[in-house]
Amino acid sequence: MTRVCVTGASGKAGRVTVRELLAHGYEVVATDAVAPADDLGVRVIRADLTDFGEAVEVLHGTDAVVHLANIPAPEIHTSATTFNANVTMNANIFNAATKVGLTKVVWASSETTLGLPFDTPPAYAPVDEAHYPHPTSTYALSKVVSETAAGHFARWSGIPFVALRFSNILSPANYPDFPAFSDDPALRKWNLWGYVDERDAAVSCRLALEADVSGSTSYIIAAADTVMRQSSAQLLKEVYPQTPLTREVDEHETLLSIDLARAVLGFEPRHSWRDHV
Repeated sequence: MTRVCVTGASGKAGRVTVRELLAHGYEVVATDAVAPADDLGVRVIRADLTDFGEAVEVLHGTDAVVHLANIPAPEIHTSATTFNANVTMNANIFNAATKVGLTKVVWASSETTLGLPFDTPPAYAPVDEAHYPHPTSTYALSKVVSETAAGHFARWSGIPFVALRFSNILSPANYPDFPAFSDDPALRKWNLWGYVDERDAAVSCRLALEADVSGSTSYIIAAADTVMRQSSAQLLKEVYPQTPLTREVDEHETLLSIDLARAVLGFEPRHSWRDHV
């Protein structure tokens, strides 16, 4: 597997993923509906992935795809536009992957499938892959529908599909804001104070390409710590006192469990906001 298509290459996760793959010897076919803000080291092909023909064309001649192109969050567009666009793009890429005979599909699902924002307290913590599905928006529902579709495409085709349920993808430029969150734990309770550094998100995409998996599998991808200075156990007790901890957690350990990604993908976050602030 040497020639990989990265969709959404101009986006936050896409840019770093293109660079991560190039740095590890992959040939990258980059595509997006818009041009990148900076040089990625490879030409970005403009394509509209809501068009099935264009999805087939960008995947033709590649070995695998890292599919990151979607409306990236709720409330950017209307709820109907978000759902329709995301499900259409995902279905087109999944279907095109089977038509051209790719060997692996890695794609961006979301932590929102687990119940975000946690206006209703999570059933337990750390929240893991079994805390699914609990969509609370059409954005989250678009990912749940796509994970269901991926399972069927994987079964029909024999192609491994890997869904990465990314936490809030952030960069070092965001980290100076983090200390202020500790003044009010409610400010970032919506995803159990989670995040993931964009560089670790990119590494998870590469690891998913390289992992020996079959069928359709899903993994939470988050930083090893929270965005807060308070301990994780203290935060949970203060904000979600009715949510039980299923095991002891380290002082600042993430409450979005990455145990499965560690065990299967070899994912180990290397970046923390604490190293920058």
